[in-house]
Amino acid sequence: MRQKQAHVALHLASVVCCGCLLAGCDQAGKATSETDSRGAAKAASRQEQNTAQEPMPSSPPIVSAARAQVGKTMIYDPSYIRLHYPGGDVPIERGVCSDVVVRALRDALGMDLQKLVHEDMRAAFPEYPKIWGLKSPDPNIDHRRVPNLQRYFERKGYSLPVTKEKRDFLPGDLVTCTVPPSRPHIMVVSDRRSSDGIPLVIHNVGSGTKEENRLLDFPLTGHYRIGTDGSSKRIERDR
Repeated sequence: MRQKQAHVALHLASVVCCGCLLAGCDQAGKATSETDSRGAAKAASRQEQNTAQEPMPSSPPIVSAARAQVGKTMIYDPSYIRLHYPGGDVPIERGVCSDVVVRALRDALGMDLQKLVHEDMRAAFPEYPKIWGLKSPDPNIDHRRVPNLQRYFERKGYSLPVTKEKRDFLPGDLVTCTVPPSRPHIMVVSDRRSSDGIPLVIHNVGSGTKEENRLLDFPLTGHYRIGTDGSSKRIERDR
């Protein structure tokens, strides 16, 4: 009798153990499945972020030259400084939004906006804004003022229609806008885009040169495109 009871007990224990093992495999399978799902979701999220932020294989020269200033120009400083002429520049660690453009065009295309704007203002001073009450051109500051750059770009035929269509902006384009309360601002369009397809911009809006998703944050006032040879040649996007 005792042997029979022991045999029955042993059989029941085996059944219980098998049930526990099966339950454990089921829970492990669920855990593995959930882990795999979470891992796949994270991987997909990372891929989406990378796709949104990765530049084209070869960035346009203006974009590369502007991006090279990120991490170097850390201070927004609109101070008036006497500059060498031509080719003058404020110290690389500081500057304003226009200095990003001046440096980018000089490094990428060999265009010295200090010299070009000054010469054009000397030839056609009445055509330029009179916001600052100047009676003659000043090569230390004229090219660092956004309204003057806008007028120069217009006179050279670089202007494009101002729209909010993201397909209208190409890498290396220059865009002007008004930041609160009424400050003119200029940005370089990047070859990187946000996750919703809006081009990023490279600019200094108050804390150094940065690459950010701010193209449509402010009212746009101008859109300009300069050919790689410094001409007004326009490269139209396929529609």
